[in-house]
Amino acid sequence: MLAFSVVAEQGSFRGAAGRLGLSPSALSHAIRRLEDQLGSALLHRTTRSVAPTEAGARFLRILQPALNDIDRALLDLADTSGRIAGHVRINAHRNGAELLVLPKLGALQKEHPKITLELSVDEGLTDIVAAGYDMGIRIGERLAEDMIAVRLSPDHRTAVVAAPSYLEEMGTPDTPADLQQHRCIGYRFVTSGRLFVWRFAEGDREFETNFEPSLIVDDVQMSQRAAALGLGLAFVPRDAVEDQLEAGGLVEVLRRWSVTMPGDFLYYPSRRTLSPAARTVIDHLRKRSD
Repeated sequence: MLAFSVVAEQGSFRGAAGRLGLSPSALSHAIRRLEDQLGSALLHRTTRSVAPTEAGARFLRILQPALNDIDRALLDLADTSGRIAGHVRINAHRNGAELLVLPKLGALQKEHPKITLELSVDEGLTDIVAAGYDMGIRIGERLAEDMIAVRLSPDHRTAVVAAPSYLEEMGTPDTPADLQQHRCIGYRFVTSGRLFVWRFAEGDREFETNFEPSLIVDDVQMSQRAAALGLGLAFVPRDAVEDQLEAGGLVEVLRRWSVTMPGDFLYYPSRRTLSPAARTVIDHLRKRSD
């Protein structure tokens, strides 16, 4: 019944098989056995998609609350036994993985050594359901439909940074308009292919800048690294380069023009029955770092 629920949710035997750790053929046989036991077809199968039949949709409406009750019962049992275990897969952008996940893993491992966490770094907008992930971390709460979003960080303040050696060579820009005369490191979105637009604020007015990047990357950490090597100015979340700013490896410029960006959100499918291990990971990631 859980297999049927996951197949209906993902609309794909391949995606559901990856989520459940089964082969597509084994999963298909399991659904066939369930249909034989119930005496009714639960899924419409085509070469391109899988969707519940009318009977399957009715069964799913009854089944889902029961699965949720079972999930809560397992979580309560696991809490009392102290033996929460399982494999949890997270898809996160690089700064989210480094700043919001890794620092909290020590406490998670000590309390729940039987949980295995698989962390995939991805700067694109991956469909976490189709790819078999339990949850994702992205900037902003406007995520895919049917997702539950949980804030993990406050909004970010932006910063334009450069290495001291670059500023000694090229000088320090006084206004955003001065960027036309500087080497700037652009960022290209992996999914859309668009270049990220640098935004600034003057009083209550926000505005964009236009310049020709001297270097374009598709990884935020690479942008920060390139700036530290003196290759140009980078536009980054300030908290991602806090340590480098304090150590003097990077210098912030145009500070009075900075703006805020949406914070980071953890998100997961609202219709999925979360395992006790996944719920435990979410609880740990929501905790503020000491």
